Amino acid sequence: MRTLSHDGDHDHTHYAKFSNRRSLAWYQNLELQIVGAITVLALVVRLWAIGYPTSVVFDEVHFGGFASKYIKGRFFMDVHPPLAKMLIALTGWIFGLDPSFDFKEIGMDYIEPKVPYIPMRLMCGLMGVAVVPMAFYTIRNSGHSLYASTLAALLVLFENSIVTQSRLILLDSPLIFFTAFTALAWVNFYGERHDPFSDDWYIWLFATGIGLGLSGSVKWVGLFIIATIGTSTLNQLWTLWGDLRISPRMWMNHFLARAVCLIVVPISVYMLMFEIHFLLLGSSGEGDGFMSAPFQMTLGHSLKDSPLGVAYGASVSIRHVGTQGGYLHSHASNYETGSKQQQITLYPHKDTNNDWILQRRDGSIPETLEYLKSGDYVRLLHVATHKRLHSHNLKPPMTEDENHFEVSGYGFDGFEGDANDEWRVEIVDHEASDPEAGEKLHTLRSKFKLVHQQMNCDLFSHKVKLPKWGFEQQEVTCMRSAVLAKATWIIESNRYDQYPEDAPMVNYKKLGFLGKFLELNKVMWTTNAGLTESHPYDSRPSSWVWLRRGISFWGKDQKHIYLIGNWFTWYLSSAAIVFYAAMRLLLFVRDKRGYRDDFNGLREYYELSGGFFFMGWCYHYLPFFLMGRQLFLHHYLPALYFAILLVSVTFDLVCRFMPNKFRLVLLLLVSSVAIYVFRMHAPLTYGSQWTRSQCEASKVLRTWDYDCNQYPETLSLYPTKSAVTSGSNSGSSAEVIPEQDKVVEPIENGQGVFSDLVSDDHQDEGSKAAGVAQAQIIRGVEVLGEDTGRGGGEEDGTQATD
Repeated sequence: MRTLSHDGDHDHTHYAKFSNRRSLAWYQNLELQIVGAITVLALVVRLWAIGYPTSVVFDEVHFGGFASKYIKGRFFMDVHPPLAKMLIALTGWIFGLDPSFDFKEIGMDYIEPKVPYIPMRLMCGLMGVAVVPMAFYTIRNSGHSLYASTLAALLVLFENSIVTQSRLILLDSPLIFFTAFTALAWVNFYGERHDPFSDDWYIWLFATGIGLGLSGSVKWVGLFIIATIGTSTLNQLWTLWGDLRISPRMWMNHFLARAVCLIVVPISVYMLMFEIHFLLLGSSGEGDGFMSAPFQMTLGHSLKDSPLGVAYGASVSIRHVGTQGGYLHSHASNYETGSKQQQITLYPHKDTNNDWILQRRDGSIPETLEYLKSGDYVRLLHVATHKRLHSHNLKPPMTEDENHFEVSGYGFDGFEGDANDEWRVEIVDHEASDPEAGEKLHTLRSKFKLVHQQMNCDLFSHKVKLPKWGFEQQEVTCMRSAVLAKATWIIESNRYDQYPEDAPMVNYKKLGFLGKFLELNKVMWTTNAGLTESHPYDSRPSSWVWLRRGISFWGKDQKHIYLIGNWFTWYLSSAAIVFYAAMRLLLFVRDKRGYRDDFNGLREYYELSGGFFFMGWCYHYLPFFLMGRQLFLHHYLPALYFAILLVSVTFDLVCRFMPNKFRLVLLLLVSSVAIYVFRMHAPLTYGSQWTRSQCEASKVLRTWDYDCNQYPETLSLYPTKSAVTSGSNSGSSAEVIPEQDKVVEPIENGQGVFSDLVSDDHQDEGSKAAGVAQAQIIRGVEVLGEDTGRGGGEEDGTQATD
């Protein structure tokens, strides 16, 4: 892989300093040995005892449940794109997941129903393993030293929060995997910049585009890597534009190659994931209610053609336009507040309780057909309960605003109704293909308001749910000065036995892939933005860089899993971010004052790859400050990955002119502290045994809210078998699951050393594997340090990124 030397003038490889093939082969073999040892250690750390806990943990509730729905083929709605969920489902299907297991609660046992949860976790775990060597090669192929590359890999390897996320059926491990792959592909592409349009140049450019598409197909947070690569691309094109050696035609070739690979390819990959998603979920399911009627018709729902004109006497269903709440609905249950009359709600599914008969203002039905037009008055009689749609000067059950009034179903046998049953039809919009629908009320094609005659308010609904006594259906009110979008309705079905046989008929237009794709992404966006409720373990972005608190995932038998980062790595990476920003500000000020500091080539050396990783951190972190939705610590992990890469770049800057042995000592010191802190908090990562005193001693900040009182005073109070081996027989002891954690996210703690993670029967084998791998890494860098005795500057190329 080519890199850029720090003087910016010469291409060379990492290995250009070796004078003969034998030395080169030895050096390359050494590098492979270090990568191999780190990867083996990553396998141990990521996958050790991955079968524990043997019950549903944290958001496995959601993503395991989605796997069951994929296997059933039942449509569901989720705020995340489908790729990682489909990979989880594929793994479950291959290993025989019974789709009747629904993962619906934290703590549900996996063993008795024979859920293949270990392969499903392994899929995420192996992606977590792969991130470690990718971090190594991202730094190495950016032109940095073997020391810096090893440091980056080890810091990623022993990051507790990344390990925790990698061991469970969650989306963050695939997200970080594809993000890391994309960054590596881009670094490799940049390394080929002096050989444009070569095979390797195209391969890595295309691979970057694939990575962008895959990252965005896991979570929308993956779109931030698109912004990172996009900014770097613009910088490249700007540089090429100013290069007099590049002709306009050549520049256009550069532009088109990047446009195809970095725009067309990612969009195509993203859309392909949704095409597969739609093919797998072809049947009606729990997510239907989020989608429009045309979308639902692609899931097996059917809607008979209805006459175009709407007449008095017709039985109609009325759908709300402004939300996906569904149909105007009533049922034989009363409000527990206000008038205590019959409930009027929105209901998302087809039902006979959605049917209303249109009557004249006086409650009569004409003997001959009389079609409705804008400005006509109606009464709406509920077919099933014979109550009329009614409003009056009372507060609605949920909304306190003084402009809202209760809407109810009112009436009884022998009662002809009153003026509070009267509504005026006002057509506010219509399909352009049917001009008459702007004056005459047409099925599906006219959008209209229902204005209450007495109260001068509009029939209205919004995404506010009634309590359990209202079956958690959507509230309907009558609102003065209502937002038009939420006071707009359409007639969806229209039946009347007096319509002529030759009456023009209408139905929804058939929705193709593009229509479904756009609608689902719009619903995902609005639903995601609506996740604003608080959670016991949510947090704001300003607290993430300081690791003020974590997230409780699971607890049982005095053992817990709690997402918390390796505080040493976390603070070191935050310091690297601050240091880089301060350095760039200092250089900017000095440039403005007429000084041009080159620092013997170190400036370019630091700005290229350091700038790219700093930009990656900014794009993956700062946008969260603009989000009002519910956020958690794990949203910071992709940004943390870039911050760790910046730590290794800073390491090379600080140590660039040090002898190799000093660099080795510093590498071992930093890595040892990271490993020590990792082991200190390992019981929180693995859910293993811990004592109360060890737990208390581990709290660096008072804001870390895992409960140490859940642990025993001594390890002897645990059962004789370890957390890992006893877990296979769990099914008895009750899960420690706070009520607030059951729906969306977590529960309580864990910690320790590798020796604490397993029973005595398995301890030596696991520790030995980790020890051997660590020894190989140390031996490799020690040999490198003894190889030449030179300073690092002679070994390194410089950055391959901008």
